[in-house]
Amino acid sequence: VPPPPMKLRETPSASPSLWRSLPCPPAELRLDLVLSAGQTFRWWESSPGAWTGVLGEHVWTLRQDQDRLWYTVYGKEEDGHPAEAAVLDGAEMERILRDYFQLDVGLPALYRTWGAADPLFCKVAKDFPGEVTLGPMASCRGIVRHNPHHILLAGVRVLRQDPVECLLSFICTSNNHISRITAMIERLCQAFGRRLCYLDAKAFHAFPSLSALTGADTEDRLRALGFGYRAKFVSGTARAIAEGLGAEGLRGLRAVPYAEARRVLCTLPGVGAKVADCVCLMALDKAEAVPVDTHVWRIARQRYGAVLGGRSLTPRAHQEIGDFFRGLWGPRAGWAQAV
Repeated sequence: VPPPPMKLRETPSASPSLWRSLPCPPAELRLDLVLSAGQTFRWWESSPGAWTGVLGEHVWTLRQDQDRLWYTVYGKEEDGHPAEAAVLDGAEMERILRDYFQLDVGLPALYRTWGAADPLFCKVAKDFPGEVTLGPMASCRGIVRHNPHHILLAGVRVLRQDPVECLLSFICTSNNHISRITAMIERLCQAFGRRLCYLDAKAFHAFPSLSALTGADTEDRLRALGFGYRAKFVSGTARAIAEGLGAEGLRGLRAVPYAEARRVLCTLPGVGAKVADCVCLMALDKAEAVPVDTHVWRIARQRYGAVLGGRSLTPRAHQEIGDFFRGLWGPRAGWAQAV
């Protein structure tokens, strides 16, 4: 029998003592763009303008107004009973959010730098005065699938995610789309993750630990959950990390050069250059990592006239295309590509 659910907190006015905020204008962060476009798969718009999801070991609801990011954290179940408030102090909650959204990185200055280096940024901006371009690479992201001009307000940034969650999630992105990946990750967490709480009768689970995914029957259970051929890669990579680097060793790749982190990731089951670069960029602090797929390759050739990569996306082609954009956009080329 599930414990009685807590109520979803849709707005700060409903329970002001349980909400906090920090300064954050939309030019620095747009929740609707960052949380829905395929960087992460654990958030959903629980009511208009409110985003609820799992970050670390807690469930959060986030909102924005003109100059602030509002957040509330729900208590975890203890002995089968929900706790209304999370056991986190304000400073710790703010630290977690600032780290996750990398709010120490100023976006407007980056856009100016990319615009100065890349005439395509400037050209699109002049064609649409009053708007901020998110760059010519935006067409290969889910963000602008309904916007033929690739113009959006600023506020798209790269998340800093848990390396294990990011890696296993992106293994699931192969030949897949955002809504299906999101459903797969939800089933993964329900089956293997610890239940955190119920909100309005919806159960929320933590992302599974490595140990939870190393059982002899994990691959079969994942296949039963609809993972298909990815079941072998998810279970195999979880086991390889658990028996090798460990979760802390994987996190430790944040401190090694990009090329070394990428090389280590590519030794894992189901991890090719594209997935490795996504994890490097979104979890391992490699802002120069440029994930390359056929869309990025085509844009490099058609929009930039770059003669790169031959006839197929070989490892050499990945390297050449990444090097091209790193040369164009600089040390945060991965951020420019992400938007």
